[in-house]
Amino acid sequence: MAKAIPSRSENYSEWYNELIKRADLAENSAVRGCMVIKPYGFSIWEKMQRALDDMFKETGHSNAYFPLFIPKSFLSKEASHVEGFAKECAVVTHYRLKNAEDGSGVIVDPEAKLEEELIVRPTSETVIWSSYKNWIQSYRDLPLLINQWANVVRWEMRTRIFLRTSEFLWQEGHTAHSTAREAMEETTQMLNVYATFAEEWMAMPVIRGTKTANERFAGADDTLCIEAMMQDGKALQAGTSHFLGQNFAKAFDVKFLTKDNQQDYVWGTSWGVSTRLMGALIMAHSDDDGLVLPPKLAPIQVVIIPIFRNDEQLAQLSEKINPLIKELKKVGISVKYDTSDANKPGWKFAEYELRGVPVRLAMGMRDFENNTVEIARRDLKTKETISADGLVAHIQNLLEEIQLNIYNKAAQFRQEHTFRVDTYEAFKEQIEKGGFLMAHWDGTSETEEAIKEETKATIRCIPLDAELEEGTCIYSGKPSKQRVVFARAY
Repeated sequence: MAKAIPSRSENYSEWYNELIKRADLAENSAVRGCMVIKPYGFSIWEKMQRALDDMFKETGHSNAYFPLFIPKSFLSKEASHVEGFAKECAVVTHYRLKNAEDGSGVIVDPEAKLEEELIVRPTSETVIWSSYKNWIQSYRDLPLLINQWANVVRWEMRTRIFLRTSEFLWQEGHTAHSTAREAMEETTQMLNVYATFAEEWMAMPVIRGTKTANERFAGADDTLCIEAMMQDGKALQAGTSHFLGQNFAKAFDVKFLTKDNQQDYVWGTSWGVSTRLMGALIMAHSDDDGLVLPPKLAPIQVVIIPIFRNDEQLAQLSEKINPLIKELKKVGISVKYDTSDANKPGWKFAEYELRGVPVRLAMGMRDFENNTVEIARRDLKTKETISADGLVAHIQNLLEEIQLNIYNKAAQFRQEHTFRVDTYEAFKEQIEKGGFLMAHWDGTSETEEAIKEETKATIRCIPLDAELEEGTCIYSGKPSKQRVVFARAY
């Protein structure tokens, strides 16, 4: 079954789309540009959601929910914000349907036009800050640390499942603070939360950096991001955290009484990650045989496949396997025991390999008699026969080893595909091969746009941990104080 997937080297885009389909993660819906996330795919998203939600709550945030619809006038209050999202907005103009008089079906009732159009949220800053005006009166109400799990709509013309869809799932944090310093600390803290999640849960190394003015979130004073490399050498923005300054507070007149008894505007942040992380997880690790899932995010961490000829043999094997399942579950390991007889063991092996299950155990009657089990790991595609004694501890250690190995493999790939370039000719040659290009840039939007126009490469970020280094811009020859990350991106 998995053998039918196109290879990455043959057609990376087709490999990605076919893998999503064959692994039963998601599919296109009847609404153009929207997706149906299927149970196996959604179970991965749920594990992401649960881990992130715990991390948000550990840093003092609470969940809330805000309306799907935003009055059009709200978007008009912050000029750069509306400009950034205007071309992506879905607009509700009427509130009722009626049957057509000619019997052809339902039509929009022209008498049911809204007095003010409603925007299906592309992001929630405006509707949330309108609420914050009522919630914040003094410094005692700050900081206000709110997160929302929701869906948003950004009308996309060119879509790809998980990476870019007209509707997607995400979380969006929105916080209010009494000082700029506190708001910037929050912005940095949440970027670090995202980076920790990406590296420790997704096993995906990321670069933490600052976006250029051209790439900054509409309405923000500063945008921090994490950037990951996919196996085709392209970059993927995996998460962003924005310092909003007082922009939205001023737009919605959100003031507070300071400790000095003065009125001041609050300082804001917003930050979010989306189901785009699902696309990142697939493209960062998977291979030509299917998904490769880090154990921490795998819906099934261990699958056990008994090899039997009749019900009597299955009963004998189950007598030995069922206590093992209880022990694995007791230590928090998710297990599937596949006793179905609809398909042969070889088919099951390929199917669970396709679905990225980290560890596969197989036990037949010879194993039963010898007190052994065959254990296979998805990341290395290796297998060995070991004693069934002490198996739980062995599997625990193996899952940790697999998690680390997947990360190390991705980190090595990124290192091997990161290049320092010092001339524009070398830049243009290397960008065609993919990867991250570390190059000097003169800091101007004009140069950034020119390079993008000529090569389709963008500045992914200005790394936060980059060392200062005197140099000259590859494009203009003007002075530069550090290298930035260029790449083609999703």
